[in-house]
Amino acid sequence: MKRIIFLLCVLVAVSSCVPKKKFLVSENGRLAALGRERTLTKNLNDLKAETAKQKKQIEGLLNDTTRMGQAIREYRNSLYSNMSEQEKLNMLLKEKMDKLAEREATINQLQAEIKAQNDKVSALLQSVKDALLGFSSDELTVTQKDGKVYVAMSDKLLFESGSAQVNKQGKEALGKLAEVLKKQNDIDVFIEGHTDTKPIKTVQFKDNWDLSVVRATSVVRILTKDYGVNPLQIVPSGRGEFMPVDDNETADGRARNRRTEIIMAPRLDKLMDILK
Repeated sequence: MKRIIFLLCVLVAVSSCVPKKKFLVSENGRLAALGRERTLTKNLNDLKAETAKQKKQIEGLLNDTTRMGQAIREYRNSLYSNMSEQEKLNMLLKEKMDKLAEREATINQLQAEIKAQNDKVSALLQSVKDALLGFSSDELTVTQKDGKVYVAMSDKLLFESGSAQVNKQGKEALGKLAEVLKKQNDIDVFIEGHTDTKPIKTVQFKDNWDLSVVRATSVVRILTKDYGVNPLQIVPSGRGEFMPVDDNETADGRARNRRTEIIMAPRLDKLMDILK
């Protein structure tokens, strides 16, 4: 009987221990699950925070990249623009240099041509002086002025008083001069008649204008018809008493004013061509 009671007690004790053990196991599982949940939640929150942080960093990097890209584009545009301006400046500089070189070449040509003209005038002056060496300074003068050679022949060398007919001595002087002129194909010759202020009125000449023009024309005829100077080179004109070289109040002054000037001027065609 005692043995049966003991066995019953053992069975009761055993049966009461089993639920408690199951409870403990279940409780431990629940607590472990809660711990894992808390850990997962914390990890998730940490991950979200890290993700937000990284997203913010990414946005910052994107913004920086955008700014840098814009800066690079602006720099590139500026560089291209500067290169374009530089190219324009280089082109402009080249044009200026080319024009300067062309101008320098033109100046050199002009200087060479002017020197050639001056040399030609000097040689012409000497040739005329040599040709007219036998005449006195009272009869004629040979001078150079403004790139031209002037031969001033007095009226007493060429004409009788009040006449426009060239005398023998005048023809001789014109003949010597004609030998020089015929060798000069690139000069123009201007024949100008001049008088003093004393009025003249005859059947042949109404005034000093008439006298100066007819005298100049007479000299041209002698040079072209008698001595063969090219008529296309010669231009006659009368100046009357309006271009004196001395005082008309004295006899000597009036004598100097009564003259025929033969002006030899080199043609400037080459100079004009250079300047075009």
